[in-house]
Amino acid sequence: MLPLGSATHAAKRAADVLFVLQNKAQLDPQALSDQLNKVLEGYGEQSKVAAADLVDLKAASDKLYAVFTAQDVGVIAALLNAILSEYAAIPRLSAHNTSAWHLHVDSNDHAPWAEWFAASSALALALLLADKQRSPGGICAATTCERPFIDLGKGGGRNYCSPRCATRERVAAHRRKVMASS
Repeated sequence: MLPLGSATHAAKRAADVLFVLQNKAQLDPQALSDQLNKVLEGYGEQSKVAAADLVDLKAASDKLYAVFTAQDVGVIAALLNAILSEYAAIPRLSAHNTSAWHLHVDSNDHAPWAEWFAASSALALALLLADKQRSPGGICAATTCERPFIDLGKGGGRNYCSPRCATRERVAAHRRKVMASS
C-alpha cells in the first residue's frame, strides 16, 4: 500500500494541479503548460506537460474536481471508484528515473499525463478517505479564493485552504456586521 505520507504528497499535488487547471484555463496552452510544469517540479516531477496533453488533462481534472466539491463521503467514494475504474491499472512498484521504489497505478511508467494524474490522485485521495473516514479535501469557502485543499486535520472538516483565507473572511464578515449596524 502507498504509505500515507506519499498519499498526502500526491493529494496535495492533485489539489495544486487542479487549482491551475480549473482557474488558469484561460491562459494560452504554452503558458498553462509552463504553470503546470512549475507546480509539478515543486513536487519532484521531472517529466514535462506539453500543450498537447492539456485537453485530456483538463478532462481528468474535471472528474477530480468533483471529488473536492462533493460533501457526502459515499458520493466521494463513488466518484473516486469511477476515476480509478477509468484510469487505474493493476498496482505495481516502480523505480524509474533513478527514483526510490514507489507505487504506480497507471498503465506504465510512460503513461499519458491525464492517466497518471487521474490514477495517482484518485488513489491518494481514496487512501486519505479510508484513513480519516471523511472527505479528504474541499474547495476554499473564501469568495476570492476557491482553491482546492487537502484536509489532514483531526475532527471536523475545514472550510478554508489556509488560516489566511479564514481570517480574511472573518474580518470581512465582521466589517459587514459593523457596517450593517451603523
